[in-house]
Amino acid sequence: MNRIVLQFSILALSGAAAVLWTRPAATQQHTVIQAENVRFDYAQVLRVTPVYQTLRATTVEQQCDPEPAGKPDSRLSRVVGAVREALGRERDPKPSTGENCRPVPVEREFRRPIAYDVDYVYKGSRFRSRLPEDPGNKLKVRVAVTPVIAPISTAR
Repeated sequence: MNRIVLQFSILALSGAAAVLWTRPAATQQHTVIQAENVRFDYAQVLRVTPVYQTLRATTVEQQCDPEPAGKPDSRLSRVVGAVREALGRERDPKPSTGENCRPVPVEREFRRPIAYDVDYVYKGSRFRSRLPEDPGNKLKVRVAVTPVIAPISTAR
């Protein structure tokens, strides 16, 4: 009798082990990740408007007042000066000695494009996007379709 019980126990344990060995594979939950439903197409660009950043810079420059004339020029020296200027020999006026110069702040503005507002049409619908570069006549768009699934109601 002990032998029959032992054989039955071994048989029961081996059967249970076989069930447990094969069962996890059958009952494992598989998570299926569907590939994204995406494609690419081209939209027609309608208008591109640059978006500018305005920068202000202040520098200090020397501003010199013209030196007062010490003695009046004669007619002859004025005629000679006019001829020299016309012939191009004396292009720059005489440099100032620096006695009448003072530092003056000069403010300058610089504008640079930082982005572009792009109006485009795709399949009859108009869209607007801000892009870092001017796209040209065509704009490559990413088209993704995802179904709307209503929540499952628990009340019946």
